[in-house]
Amino acid sequence: MRKWLIGFTVLTAVGAGLFAASERSQFIVGGALLNLGYGLQDRLHRYDFREHASLEPADVWAELKNQNALSASVRTYLPRSTEHPLVALLVCMDARLDTNELTGDTRHEYYVIRTAGSVLDDQEADMLELAVSNGVKVIVLTRHTDCAAEKAAKDPVARARYPALTKSVDARDVNIKAFLSRPFIAAKLASGELLVEEMLIDTSSSNLEAVVAHP
Repeated sequence: MRKWLIGFTVLTAVGAGLFAASERSQFIVGGALLNLGYGLQDRLHRYDFREHASLEPADVWAELKNQNALSASVRTYLPRSTEHPLVALLVCMDARLDTNELTGDTRHEYYVIRTAGSVLDDQEADMLELAVSNGVKVIVLTRHTDCAAEKAAKDPVARARYPALTKSVDARDVNIKAFLSRPFIAAKLASGELLVEEMLIDTSSSNLEAVVAHP
């Protein structure tokens, strides 16, 4: 704990010194402080693994409410700035994927849609088109390594248990093409007002690897 406190103190001092410096310097220091915060929380396990099976849902819900109360109290005294998003992200619901880490950015400048397996059905397509009509200029459609939904789509037993999900995973590429063919989206792509990128996320590192760019 001591080294974490020392690190926090040093970074806070550096951050204060760079507050009036360049925007890039402030961004880098903010990212360093963010990762320090992640490090402090990640090392605290909510429960001992052996206790998981005996936990009651009410206990888990009570802790979540307590965490929200603490977070909301901080937000009251340190309000966040808001910007109109220019980027929309479609990301799998896998909890290992952190969109803040993915973008290196905690600002509210992203629409984020999370679905199991990063599936893109009609509802998600409508949401993305609405985002573009509200000013979004870049859409990032992601999938990731070690995806449980993709594994389920390849497992006959899981396919029988989760038919809707696995069918959506199967249809993901077809649905992406259908989305790109929507008249409004196609017109934005053709005029250069919109860019759509398909990316693969390395789950272990959050590294993005390009798959396809449109146009």
